[in-house]
Amino acid sequence: MDMIADRSKPAAHERIASISRQIWADKYRLKQPDGTPIDLTIEDTWARIAKALAAVEPEPALWEGRFYKALEDFKFLPAGRIIAGAGTDRRVTLFNCFVMGDIEDDLGSIFKHLREAALTMQQGGGIGYDFSTLRPKGAAVKGVSADASGPLSFMDVWDSMCRTIMSAG
Repeated sequence: MDMIADRSKPAAHERIASISRQIWADKYRLKQPDGTPIDLTIEDTWARIAKALAAVEPEPALWEGRFYKALEDFKFLPAGRIIAGAGTDRRVTLFNCFVMGDIEDDLGSIFKHLREAALTMQQGGGIGYDFSTLRPKGAAVKGVSADASGPLSFMDVWDSMCRTIMSAG
């Protein structure tokens, strides 16, 4: 992919703010398991993404160049999951966020969706749920002579799961 990069101007990582360089190096630069960089420059990252996206096209070489040109100089900046995952051997999603299905007001549905959320986050995706479908705190729970704990108690369970998954990377 070097043939595409314009070598008459400084490399992109030399032309961006230091905080941007740090974010790229920490979050998006492809590295070996020991931390050794594979993407030596931002141009290498663009080339990796372009090649991965073009691989599914009928004419990969044509599209690789087109995708690279779109990425070059930050003309197009894809979502972070695409930058971090495209062209790697990692088993991750290339989608940033998922609006998940409705949680039905029963324990089976609640914990089915908790599992779904955990698996989505494990692959790097973000999640969004609507807890308004759960009965309010103090409402009667049929068949068990108890009051509902309300949606906030289940949101605490979600929060705990999210912290656990996030801390594991």
